[in-house]
This record gives sequence, C-alpha cells and structure tokens, in this order.
Amino acid sequence: MILEIIAFSCPLLLAATGALFSEYCGVLALFLDGLISFSGYLTYTFTVLTGSPVLGILLSTLISTILTLGFAVIVEKYKANHFIAAIGMNLFFASIISLLSSLTFGTRGVLSSQAFRFSPGQVTAYSIIITIILISAAAYMLIFTQKGIYFRICGNDQDVLTVKGIFPSTYRIASWTIAAFFASQAGSLLAMRISSYVPNLASGKGWMALAAVYLGKKKIWLVVTCAIIFCATDYFSANIQNYVQGVPSSVLLALPYLIALLITVF
Repeated sequence: MILEIIAFSCPLLLAATGALFSEYCGVLALFLDGLISFSGYLTYTFTVLTGSPVLGILLSTLISTILTLGFAVIVEKYKANHFIAAIGMNLFFASIISLLSSLTFGTRGVLSSQAFRFSPGQVTAYSIIITIILISAAAYMLIFTQKGIYFRICGNDQDVLTVKGIFPSTYRIASWTIAAFFASQAGSLLAMRISSYVPNLASGKGWMALAAVYLGKKKIWLVVTCAIIFCATDYFSANIQNYVQGVPSSVLLALPYLIALLITVF
C-alpha cells in the first residue's frame, strides 16, 4: 500500500517541486493545472502517432517547456503582470486541448488506443524512479549550488542579484520554464496511469501543488511531505468504499481539498 501511495503521489510531487522554483522567484506558476492536462494530451497524441512512449514523453516535454519559455520571455520583455499572464496561460493550455483533439482525433472527449497501454507495474516503477531523480536533482540545486541560492533570493532580494550584475528576469523566466518541465512530467504520468487521456486530466493537481508550496513554507522537503499527505488522502478517498459502504461520492471528491483546507487553517 505504501508503494502505491508513493506512486500515486508522484505527479503532485513533481508539480509542487516545479511550482517551488516559481514561488522563490515571486512569479507563482498559476498555469500548472492547464499545462498538466495539456502535457498529458500531448503524451497520448505523440505516443499514438509515433508508436513510442519515449518519444511521446520527450516531445510532450519539449513542446510544453518551449511554449512556456516563449510566454515567459514575452511577459518579461513587455513587463506584463505575472499573475494575469499566468492565469491567461492556464486558460490557453486548458482550452487548446479541445481544438487539437477535435482536429486530430475528431472528438473532444476521452481518448484511448491500443497503442497507449501500460501495465500498473511499469507505470509505478517509472513514476517512482523519475520522481526520485528529478526531486533529488532539484533539492541539490536549490540547497547546494550558487544558482540555487540565486533562485531562492530572486523573489525577496533581487537587488542583490542586480548588484552582482545578474538579471533577476533571467531567473524568473527560468523558474517558469522549470515549473513547466516538472508539470509536463506530471501530465505524462497521469495519462500513463490510466492508459488514456480524459478531459481535465489534472483534476486540480496544479492548484494542490501550489497549496503544497505554501504549506511547505518554501522548504522542499516540507513541500514534498505536504504533497504526499494530500495524495494519501486522495488515495484513501478513492478506495474508502472498499472498506466503508455508503459514503456519498460528493464527500469522496471533496475530501482531498477539505484536508488541504484544514491543514491550511491549523
């Protein structure tokens, strides 16, 4: 069961780690939810079209990351409001899926194919391995490297970077790009977990990732802990009817968000 919960937590852990970079830089990545679904769709599409899950994940990651990088550069160049821009990006990523799905597959609904089938064991192993590698790399960078220090002070003490001849905008752009990279991995994992693409694949994972960052007080291991708590609650809400009969479905759907609210309050 513990292994299942950890694997279940991997998409949220990745999204929260990416969001942490943007929070350090003071430009919280509010586009994560839409990008996770967008990446999941691209992973499905490219896997089906190429017949290779590896290419599906790589192309999905590349497109999601480059698009976000382009948006981030435009926002910095024209000094746009980061909050409004991120919300606009979230709406863009969430809405473009319907258009692409309609043009490519002739439907805006659930997408499934024999070319996109994964065994639970494969997905669990891949999810845990890639999550451990990426989060460990992120933690090492933030804690032990000079660039990690620059990320951590960019939001609150950007004048220090300016004095050292470093452009804070470079780190703000990088933070959104890193957040997009991690979110794209999360989207790929979610699509692979169910061996299909469904509309609104993220199901609020992007917003829960942001909540984990706040509750974790911008400390990566606390952020990871909060994300696991959220996912453990989500996991039990999805399986509680196996042990307790008659629990209303509305309560089960709301349980993870209720737990997040209670943790925030206390």
